[in-house]
Amino acid sequence: MKKVELVSGNIVSSLLRLALPIMGTSLVQMAYNLIDMIWIGRLSADAVAAVGAAGMYMWIAYAFSTIPRIGSQVKTAQAIGAGDFDRAAGYAQSAFHMGAALVLALVTACLIFNGPMIDFFKLHSPQVIADARAYLYITTIGFIFTFISQILTGLFTAMGASSIVFRSTSLGLVANAILDPLFIFGPGPFPALGVAGAALATIMAQGIVCGMFVFAAVKDTYFFPHVRLLQKICLRTWKEVARIGMPVALQELFFSLLSMLIARIVAGWGDAAIAAQKVGSQIESISYTTAEGFGSAINAFIAQNYGAGKPERIRKGYFTAIKIMVIWSLFTSIVLIVFPAPLFKIFITEESVLPIGVSYLRIMGYSQLLMCLEITSAGAFQGMGRPLPPAISGIIGNLARIPMALALSATVLSLDGVWWSITISSCAKGLVVFTWFLIVLKKYLAKSRAENKAPQGDADGGDSGHDRRSTDKNVQTAETRRNK
Repeated sequence: MKKVELVSGNIVSSLLRLALPIMGTSLVQMAYNLIDMIWIGRLSADAVAAVGAAGMYMWIAYAFSTIPRIGSQVKTAQAIGAGDFDRAAGYAQSAFHMGAALVLALVTACLIFNGPMIDFFKLHSPQVIADARAYLYITTIGFIFTFISQILTGLFTAMGASSIVFRSTSLGLVANAILDPLFIFGPGPFPALGVAGAALATIMAQGIVCGMFVFAAVKDTYFFPHVRLLQKICLRTWKEVARIGMPVALQELFFSLLSMLIARIVAGWGDAAIAAQKVGSQIESISYTTAEGFGSAINAFIAQNYGAGKPERIRKGYFTAIKIMVIWSLFTSIVLIVFPAPLFKIFITEESVLPIGVSYLRIMGYSQLLMCLEITSAGAFQGMGRPLPPAISGIIGNLARIPMALALSATVLSLDGVWWSITISSCAKGLVVFTWFLIVLKKYLAKSRAENKAPQGDADGGDSGHDRRSTDKNVQTAETRRNK
């Protein structure tokens, strides 16, 4: 298995080799969602509104999947960095056990309460409601694929094997691109299933991705042979995984729930407004999904080096990531602010929807820089085992969107007031999380230097004598455990 060495060698090279496949994966996931929107948009704006409403519950499922994924990614990477593969395997085992319990609860809830869950959005058209319920029923079955894939994504990233994630997700994109038009429009012998067809194509593509992940894990000889899924549950490792993953999941869950409230407010301007927001958020994802990919990479990079005791590599890796994200976010801001209409017309051309979508994209364009800084810094916090600061900032910032949306939309801004509430809160969160991490990093570096009483790295970010001794010790520990 091809993996990136994270605790030694050139920092810029290591980080980019880890991050680029993850960024590629994020772009593939973005393309995955955009392809769905292109084909669904060809049906009607009502179809987009139906998928947008039901898709909110897929966000909630994703939020719950972050508990085992982020928790196991951070703890596994720290243990691998320290050379303790048995402990790392214990975190992976707990992640799968926890994921099984969560997915069972979610599937049961979505199947039983399907009707009330869709009724929450106060949709106007009976056909939109029927399509939304069908979409939710079908995609609920795919939650098991989502959880397995998310957990394995975290573990492969923790190992430094992000290229596997990119290959598997890319195959899912190809499958989805082929299946979407077949199941939605039904050419030849295929029945035209409309919105239900889009849901069916989605879970089939997810199943293919999940199968690729499982195949790669079975073939691995570096880490997964240590994992014993049938061993009894260890509550101590459950608690450690949950301690890291729970704050991130709560932030994601609050974001999903508050997005549902925002969607309900937006619904007051009609189903066209919901469709515009759904498509607009998918277009904007070119920025935030890439930032999330880089945040995941810096998470694994910092976690391994934190476990290995290499503070100077942590410092340089973080600032390398920040520089790259600044360049990327400025590019996406220009695209969203200057070219919103051509982008939106790719998905929906209806005159009643286009002005709403253009306004959404242009307003979101002003928040890209600070939003990307927030996401990258959150990944850095998580890698150091401190998920609470970005979670606290995220929850408070997202909560502020509701009163802001109500207040601003009551002015002459109307619906644009809702969009501005999202942008303002994103900027505030980005500023707080970025500044907060700089303070934490400065204290961590000062403490490390005081304890070691020696320089932690040379001018180009190489290993110090302390780091080399730490690495040698970790390698010996890992070899000893393998020989046992």
